[in-house]
Amino acid sequence: MNLFAEIKTVVIEKLEALVVAGTLPEGLSFANVTVEPPRDALHGDLATNAAMVLAKPAKMKPRDIAEALAVLLAEDTRVVSADVAGPGFLNLRIDPAVFQGLVGEILAKGKNFGRSNIGAGRKVNVEFVSTNPTGPLHVGHTRGAVFGDALASLLDFSGFDVTREYVINDGGSQIDALARSIYLRYLEAHGQAVSFPEGVYPGDYLIPIGQALKDKVGDRYVDQPESVWLEDIRNYGTDEMMKIIRADLALIGVKFDKFFSEKSLYGTGKIEACLKALDDKGLIYQGKLDPPKGKLPDDWEAREQTLFKSTEFGDDADRPVRKSDGSWTYFAPDIAYHHDKILRGYDELINVFGADHGGYVKRLKAVVFALSDGKVPLDIKLCQLVRLFKDGEPFKMSKRAGTFVLMRDVVEQVGADVTRFVMLTRKNDAPLDFDFAKALEQSKDNPVFYVQYAYARVYSVLTKGGSPSDSSLQGADFSLLTAPAEMTLLKKLAEWPRLSELAATHHEPHRIAFYLFELASEFHALQHLGKVDGSLRFLLADQPALSQARLAMIRSVAVVISAGLGILGVTPKNEMR
Repeated sequence: MNLFAEIKTVVIEKLEALVVAGTLPEGLSFANVTVEPPRDALHGDLATNAAMVLAKPAKMKPRDIAEALAVLLAEDTRVVSADVAGPGFLNLRIDPAVFQGLVGEILAKGKNFGRSNIGAGRKVNVEFVSTNPTGPLHVGHTRGAVFGDALASLLDFSGFDVTREYVINDGGSQIDALARSIYLRYLEAHGQAVSFPEGVYPGDYLIPIGQALKDKVGDRYVDQPESVWLEDIRNYGTDEMMKIIRADLALIGVKFDKFFSEKSLYGTGKIEACLKALDDKGLIYQGKLDPPKGKLPDDWEAREQTLFKSTEFGDDADRPVRKSDGSWTYFAPDIAYHHDKILRGYDELINVFGADHGGYVKRLKAVVFALSDGKVPLDIKLCQLVRLFKDGEPFKMSKRAGTFVLMRDVVEQVGADVTRFVMLTRKNDAPLDFDFAKALEQSKDNPVFYVQYAYARVYSVLTKGGSPSDSSLQGADFSLLTAPAEMTLLKKLAEWPRLSELAATHHEPHRIAFYLFELASEFHALQHLGKVDGSLRFLLADQPALSQARLAMIRSVAVVISAGLGILGVTPKNEMR
């Protein structure tokens, strides 16, 4: 049951009745009407903005609309009262039986409570991580990996058909640099002294790969020109680095449905085909770009290039797809890759990028709009930087990769569950401070501990209560759950279906982490009250019916916490030490 969606349906039905009665004019749009929790819980259980958003198009005072709507809403058996506040806000109080009955529904549906079908089976491609296969994943990649994986799970929970995809950027010059770096480590494994010029990767992570190459081919490539070994080591290096990256992803619980090779676009005609499709639309031309803003590079000169008319779709400049020497720009294979996704029949595309890709957003959205004739939306989520701290001070970990902190180092310090949850405690476009001390602290300041501890506490109480089954708990008398703190907890549970839908609609999995923390807080608060007031304890020897109802209530809390943690990729714990 999504109480908010159900009451919104009632609100719209009553508005339509007001139109039929002539109280409201015809032709009004109800698209912006919402039903949500009031800002102040003292004002009611639900609130609607209907009168406020309809006042201007209806040319009426919002309070007049609210008062007429309130009369009709009070006819619904679930609505105890409908009160007009201020200039026209409408606050609703719901029959407590509605919230009490929610416990039985949660126990009956289990992990499926809160699932929705807003996606209606639409095919969504979520592309994330997609780092160059030139090194292990670092802490910056961790945030994008967790965000993308949680977003994919959230969309699946909301009825979308989701594909998790990783693009292996194995077609560019960076793979040549990787091959040269491995070759140096290969020579080093043969006892040669080597130096690392600018443009190669000096990280120690390539030492075992160079040694493994020696074990595989012996001295076949020693002192040989690039023409002999470059292509072989390109392929070998890409494969070996992807093994490392896959292992890093497995460490944090991220799996992909598809790995797409950028190299598969070259020499196949796919780049040419998608550019022809754009050319047929009149969006490709030969021209020269304006000079870049600011100080010009010494070697800059205007050259005629093949350009895409990106400005026709809101971009700041047209974008080159082919250089004056005939080679592709880095944008060309990206166009072909997104064209490939469109041809695969996806209804929606989502890309998760690092903050350094901000300048790439407009051109990609422009080309996807052009290639799909506006039928396939592209949402690009940028994940801002992660700053590492310990006890509030900047924390420098070992940099085995040469220049950056590895994902593996972070996970080994605090564990996958903590890493994932903390990475989702801020919205993706805000910088995130990762404090190792707080991440391991067993207190309310550590959100993942606080949520998991609530789950473990529930199981501790259930065990003391004889570990009743969900089916037996469904027979409890939920009308006995009348204490104010119990009602507050039940109302928080009622928000779960609405919250998960909102998070999926806006592509914001951090909302799930926030909600779980709030739900855990309400549970902990109720348990604390039981220590102060014995009548509020979950288990009362002389009141078995009330105890059964309370066990059912807290079990429903555990069900929702488990579902939410499942979306975030975090494991609930039955006990904590």
